[in-house]
Amino acid sequence: MTWVFVPIIFLSRSSKINEELLKYNIMSNLKLDIDILISIAAEAGNRIMEIYRSADLVVVKKEDNSPLTLADTESHKIIKQRLTESFPEIPILSEEGRETPYSERKRWDKFWLIDPLDGTKEFINRNGEFTVNIALINNNHPAAGVIYAPALNMCCYTTENGSARKMEEGKDPVEIRVARESGNGLTAVKSRSHSSEEEKRVLSSYNITESIAVGSSLKFCMVAEGKAHLYYRHGPTMEWDTAAGHAIAEHAGANVSGLSYNKEILKNGSFLVTSLDID
Repeated sequence: MTWVFVPIIFLSRSSKINEELLKYNIMSNLKLDIDILISIAAEAGNRIMEIYRSADLVVVKKEDNSPLTLADTESHKIIKQRLTESFPEIPILSEEGRETPYSERKRWDKFWLIDPLDGTKEFINRNGEFTVNIALINNNHPAAGVIYAPALNMCCYTTENGSARKMEEGKDPVEIRVARESGNGLTAVKSRSHSSEEEKRVLSSYNITESIAVGSSLKFCMVAEGKAHLYYRHGPTMEWDTAAGHAIAEHAGANVSGLSYNKEILKNGSFLVTSLDID
């Protein structure tokens, strides 16, 4: 199914914006139309699905031994071209692009941080749990984000008024919010492809009564829309893996700890995304 997005109606700019988000000057000084980002993600996602439906998925290994497919590179080309056309003044940092030296990018006050195909293993395994991630980093913090899951016909994204929304094919967009603890136990969302003993140890300190395994940045969406209370990741990820989900989760009311952006080394350490209060 090919998605074609129509403009989204936002609440008035005079709506109250979350004070925590305001300190990053989100949207107040950035002329950003989130519809454009959604359309770009959809175009990349449609190309990914063309390849996904093909008979043979050719997989090569990158220098770090992670998998790379034609879908990764094709999605990157589309996103880079469309972002450059729409926002020529904003630089781009992509998993599949040339890595800009820190000596140059440390001067960036804002830039696009993209993962053209997050969840390549899920893509190869054909379980549908892969996404296109596009984030805007402003003052080293995720200011806006779009996560599009083309096989699931679903998109989560931030809005201009500081909230987050979810769009599914054939349905009107709905605002999403995290779920607070109800006293009946917590739901944790975990990686489908990565797990560790340290993750089990950390989660054992919470009253976890249910666990869900999901691939890619969809785990951020699970917390953002209230289907899980927390997502803990131990071990390395990269900044482009987390930025869009980080923005969406925060806009939906989640607390995110352990993540920072535009570091000299782009690798992340352990982090926690939760609807619970963090001491």
